[in-house]
Amino acid sequence: MIALVVDAGGRLRVAERTDAYAQEAARVGGQQLDEAAVLRGEGYKVQEKYVQDAADSYLALYHLKAESVTFSPDGTVVTVTVTADYKPALLGELGKQKVTGKGSATLVHGVKKAETD
Repeated sequence: MIALVVDAGGRLRVAERTDAYAQEAARVGGQQLDEAAVLRGEGYKVQEKYVQDAADSYLALYHLKAESVTFSPDGTVVTVTVTADYKPALLGELGKQKVTGKGSATLVHGVKKAETD
């Protein structure tokens, strides 16, 4: 019983960290601004071809890789999904499983007030 409690707590910590890593990877990816689109007057959006590389570079610090990177239709929201392995301390291979984290970042410019919806 103690092994289950200890390993369940460990899994929750890994899930929390994986979500945090995915959120930060999305933030880093969201900084890959498409400068040419801004100069052409097309608005602010990310340069999709660089987002995956930026997210993976950040995640490599933690020996992780983005499982998927998706974009909103207007190119202003980046969502990163990360999968990590969790190997329990007491149950060993018996309780080994994958833990998935997901994070999003929204590109904002010139925010004057908070959105309410």
